[in-house]
Order: sequence, then structure tokens, then C-alpha cells
Amino acid sequence: MSDFTLDITKFVEKAKGNVDTVIRKVAADLLTRVVQRSPVGNPELWAANQTAAHYNIEVANYNIALRADPANLNRAGRLKRGKKLKDGMQVNAPAGYVGGRFRGSWVISIGSRPTTQTERIDPSGAATIAAGMTVLAQFTAGPSIFLLNNVPYAAAIEYGHSKQAPAGVVRVTLAEFRDMIARAVGEVNQS
Repeated sequence: MSDFTLDITKFVEKAKGNVDTVIRKVAADLLTRVVQRSPVGNPELWAANQTAAHYNIEVANYNIALRADPANLNRAGRLKRGKKLKDGMQVNAPAGYVGGRFRGSWVISIGSRPTTQTERIDPSGAATIAAGMTVLAQFTAGPSIFLLNNVPYAAAIEYGHSKQAPAGVVRVTLAEFRDMIARAVGEVNQS
């Protein structure tokens, strides 16, 4: 028997008849953590924009250094006219690009694996989590719960493509699975 199966068996015994509630709590915790850990595209982090991003940071640092010298400040404490460096490089992204497609593409289903890809763009993750909670509210023990992201680049992100999530999203969350079960059982047994 696998460690995963043993954990499930132990938590069912400890849940004292509240298995549905415990499973919903654990699934909600998994969903929330996976969505919140999902990277959101930031063109400033893209390799193609590194020179521009670095240059813009240096310009900002130069202006901060100017403010540190009182000789560069007027009576109001602002930089004197003509002192501030007004320069920068364009950070490029495709026309109409908005980050949040990967984060918005997490889907929960009960009983069968989702095969479609959502077109939700959700940089905060709030809409994705809310949609998942609506599905989980219908859960009763028996069928499997699936948490999936069907965007074509999901596997690449999980295996280190994103500097925002170098250890992945799902693997990091699953490493906390036993703690999630213990917490959910504790909450249910206290209520």
C-alpha cells in the first residue's frame, strides 16, 4: 500500500464521520495553494527583456542616488529642475498581452478528468478559486476529485520553466499534503 493510500486511510479513521467535510477542506486547500503559487507572466522577467529591465532599474537607482545629495534638492525636498534622469528602455510583450492565463486555467472536477482548456485570465486567482469552491461544495465521498491545468505549457512551468516557480507548483503543494490533512481533520473534530 502506498504512503498516499495509508494517509487517506488514517485520516478517514480520524475524521469521525465527517469525511466529506475533511476531503472538501483538503481539496480547497490544495486548490488555493496551487492557484496562488502559479506564476503570472511578467514581461520584465522574460529573457528577451532583461537588458531593458536592468537598464530601467539602473536609471531608477541613479535618481535615488541624486536624492541622497542635499545639493540636488530644492527647498521642498524634491530634485531640482533638470537633475532627474528621464530615460528608460521599452519592455516588450505581445500586443494585448495580459498575464494570468496559467493561474486562471486551474479547473476542479468531480468524477472525471477535465479535458477542455478554460480561457479565464485571472492574475489574482480569486475567480479561479471561487469557481473551484463552487464545484467542491457539491462533493460527497466516493468519486475522485481532479485538479488540472490544461494549458499547453503547464508541464514546462511545473518542471522549472518559470523563474517565479523553479520547483514547480503542484510538487511543492503535494509536499505539504500530510499537513493539510492533519489540519483539516483537526478543524473538523473541533467543530
